Amino acid sequence: MDRIHDLEAFIETVEQGSLTGAARKLGRSLQSISRSLMALEQSLGLELLQRTTRRSRTTDAGQAFFERVRPAVAELLDARDAAASLRSSPTGCLRVSAPTLFGPAFVMPILSKFIDLFPDVDAELQLSDRIENFTEGEIDLAIRAGELPDSDLKAIRLGALRRVFFSSPQYLAAHGTPSHPKELADHACVTRVVDGRTASWSYRAEGKSREIKVAGRLRSNNSTALYAAVLAGAGISYAPLFQIRDLVEAGRLKVILAEYETAPAPLHAVWPNMRRPPAKTRAFLDLLIEEVPRLRLE
Repeated sequence: MDRIHDLEAFIETVEQGSLTGAARKLGRSLQSISRSLMALEQSLGLELLQRTTRRSRTTDAGQAFFERVRPAVAELLDARDAAASLRSSPTGCLRVSAPTLFGPAFVMPILSKFIDLFPDVDAELQLSDRIENFTEGEIDLAIRAGELPDSDLKAIRLGALRRVFFSSPQYLAAHGTPSHPKELADHACVTRVVDGRTASWSYRAEGKSREIKVAGRLRSNNSTALYAAVLAGAGISYAPLFQIRDLVEAGRLKVILAEYETAPAPLHAVWPNMRRPPAKTRAFLDLLIEEVPRLRLE
């Protein structure tokens, strides 16, 4: 299969535009890609690429060879991967990243079920609200809430998160319940501090998404602290419903302005773009697709 590796290196170098891009896509070293290209050119007796580590261009012969060989190699690789999948089973350590508040309550139980199903897999949950860097190899898969930026990552939508305005019954009894988001300017709003920016909450009115800047005397960079403040009667706040559902159902918090809520925020699983993810990643994706729709997220 060494020659297949050489052909794969050539095809990815052309498609990515550089040796560096091919190395990143294939998970190989730059030196390995370079050796494959040299071996292929020597076997053919042709110069296929004019290249540096930053940029590669096909020669006329290289372009003709690329157009003929690409579909054939794709078929061979698909056949190889299909055969490998028949004998491969999930093994190793699966590293998953999830939002700080979503992960413990929702992802950890699914991971627990996953390791019961696959005894040869360990699992590690990393809690983070930042955008993960897959190139560092720290994680295999991430759960992300909200719209995804353009990237070369693979993603699948798992569900959606309802976002609500809420307060305590005692605050609303003392200060009244706003009938429109614009009235939030006249209320104490308990906001989350993000990079020192002024808080802005989204709502929908007259068929359009809108933003309103809110302010209050009490702020925090921690969501749990915000909910404690609202429970104490400090004001009104805004968050995904799943984070406060138990408090709402217990009557300790009350959802308000429901008719002005924006569409639920999408929830995705995201993983590196590769021809065929490891068996452990594929198996966990299958379990997520099965389990997440059963969660009470909206």
